[in-house]
Amino acid sequence: MMTPALDILGASILIVDDQDANVQLLKRLLSEAGYTRVASTMDPRGVCALHRKNSYDLILLDLQMTGMDGFQVMEGLKTNDIDSYLPVIVLTAQPGHKLRALQAGAKDFISKPFDLVEVKVRIHNMLEVRLLYKKLENYNKALEQTVYERTAELRESEARFRSLTELASDWYWEQDENGKFTKVSGPAMEMLGIQVDTLAGEASTVQLAGWNEAERAALRATIAARQPFLDFAFGRVNADGSRQQFRVSGEPMFRREAIAWQAADLRRSSCYGFNSRNA
Repeated sequence: MMTPALDILGASILIVDDQDANVQLLKRLLSEAGYTRVASTMDPRGVCALHRKNSYDLILLDLQMTGMDGFQVMEGLKTNDIDSYLPVIVLTAQPGHKLRALQAGAKDFISKPFDLVEVKVRIHNMLEVRLLYKKLENYNKALEQTVYERTAELRESEARFRSLTELASDWYWEQDENGKFTKVSGPAMEMLGIQVDTLAGEASTVQLAGWNEAERAALRATIAARQPFLDFAFGRVNADGSRQQFRVSGEPMFRREAIAWQAADLRRSSCYGFNSRNA
């Protein structure tokens, strides 16, 4: 992916050199090449503060300056928490300083006296890499924010679902093709004292008698026909002679591997439903 030429020419550049002649030469060169955001300073002690304020895309840094040399400036720039990337090209007349500068974190170097063609090429190449790095960094930040927001949405949704499940008086079940319960959840069984057939893979439980088998058969027939049902009524006579009436709403959902079904009261904010009332 190439960086557009206008982005490169609009990049922010800081020239740091304590020799005014060098500063003016570089400013003129960059201006003639089309760069529009070029600043300069002859005080190396103020470079770190300037970079924290302006976040330069490139710093052209002379190594040999009075009061504070370029190596000390680079050490200070490394403490910038805002930008871990050190966008520095060093300017040096000492061949022995080149390797040391690269080891100190500089990304490239320009030799003195200046070769104007070399200066333009190295600056252009450096800015192209720098701007691509910034685009990647911004993309990663945006991606992290998106992941954070989506994760928060999922957690909120899960919390709402758990709350509805815990507070609802409905319950959810699954049965296999033989009408055997394979999964049951929800508080209604405990509140009403309902016991169901043995769940698949579990130990036997006592099955209560007294169901109206004709009504249950009608419900099974509705489910087998893959028809939804609303407030379907069926009842049971308990051992003590009392009667219970149940109304259930749901919609069968069949899987390919088995003619199983699930009942869900879709009219109730996705709370799965089995509601009851005593006759």
